[in-house]
Amino acid sequence: QVQLVESGGGLVQPGESLRLSCAASGFNFGGAVMAWYRQVPGKERELVASRSKYSYGPNYSDSVKGRFTISADYAKSTVFLQMDNLRPEDTGTYFCNAKRNGMIYWGEGTQVTVSS
Repeated sequence: QVQLVESGGGLVQPGESLRLSCAASGFNFGGAVMAWYRQVPGKERELVASRSKYSYGPNYSDSVKGRFTISADYAKSTVFLQMDNLRPEDTGTYFCNAKRNGMIYWGEGTQVTVSS
């Protein structure tokens, strides 16, 4: 059974940092393209960052480039999103995503709120 479990969200002030984690199981993590998306109510889910182990990425949306870093611990099947210099517009629910052999998997999301 595939599972993607996000953690690390919370409430922070502008300029602060958060590190999101996504623990994966049930599929070949090393062979997948892993990504983070975010969504705010009333808007489409937006791709924030993505990467694979060998040949893809890392890629970032223009809105987070230079502030966010996607990384992975392949021994622990975990992908991270380090978010620095957070802005109020980074507020949203962040979802972990995996693509492997034509299959797409989603976590349930973790809320990030950036507010003073």
